[in-house]
Amino acid sequence: MSSFEALRDLDFPAGVVVTDADGVVATYGETTTEFRWASVTKLVSAYATLVAVRRGLVDLDAPAGPPGSTLRHLLAHASGVPFDSGAVLAPPGKRRIYSNLGIELAAEHVAEHVGTDFTSWAEETVIDPLGMSTVLIEGSPAHAATGSAEDLARLGRELLAPTLLDGELFAEATTVEFPGLSGVLPGFGRQAHNDWGLGFEIRDHKTPHWTGATSSPRTFGHFGQSGSFLWVDPEARLATAFLGANPFGEWAAHVWPRLTDDILAQHRR
Repeated sequence: MSSFEALRDLDFPAGVVVTDADGVVATYGETTTEFRWASVTKLVSAYATLVAVRRGLVDLDAPAGPPGSTLRHLLAHASGVPFDSGAVLAPPGKRRIYSNLGIELAAEHVAEHVGTDFTSWAEETVIDPLGMSTVLIEGSPAHAATGSAEDLARLGRELLAPTLLDGELFAEATTVEFPGLSGVLPGFGRQAHNDWGLGFEIRDHKTPHWTGATSSPRTFGHFGQSGSFLWVDPEARLATAFLGANPFGEWAAHVWPRLTDDILAQHRR
């Protein structure tokens, strides 16, 4: 059985790249076409922020965002700021409120400390070192990237075998921050434990979810409203990038988990 059987009835262009730490394992469709990444952009922005942490230019526990909030709160969607504008909705550390604004505030904080604008910093520290030659961020660091599935898979390989972060910081980034916080996972409803690391959504035992029933609880990544995702399953030692021309909707909630389970069944390491 093909690992891409779930995509048989797609009626729009899409590209999928399955990779392990060493290289591409399987591909489908238009893997070199540049698509919108939407919120998958947050993975690049979070990683660029963590590089600044590794270099000692910013501190995760330094004040950033609303009063009482830190850079850690902003990356973990736990600062209390709303989705994109308006008044603070909760004290820091009390609710998981998914927020573009929080990532934008984190990027502003980084830019103030690294001596350049955040887009240039992301290019210098993540995009260029990983050879992601098609990737452009033109606008918000929360949702404005475009690029190919091949380049998104390059980020997936980095996340399977990090070279830009040390092991301790990477483990911290992909472990639950502020455990036990409830909140809404966009597109999939309220979760009693809406777990996030530092910019990475962590699968844990969420249901429903955009990854597969056989995905390990340690799986982390992000999906975007443009119809995009990158998941990394460290137990299966696989990552998969999906980009397409159709916005997220019921089709994705139906197709993506099936696709993920098929990929894991065929290619699990």
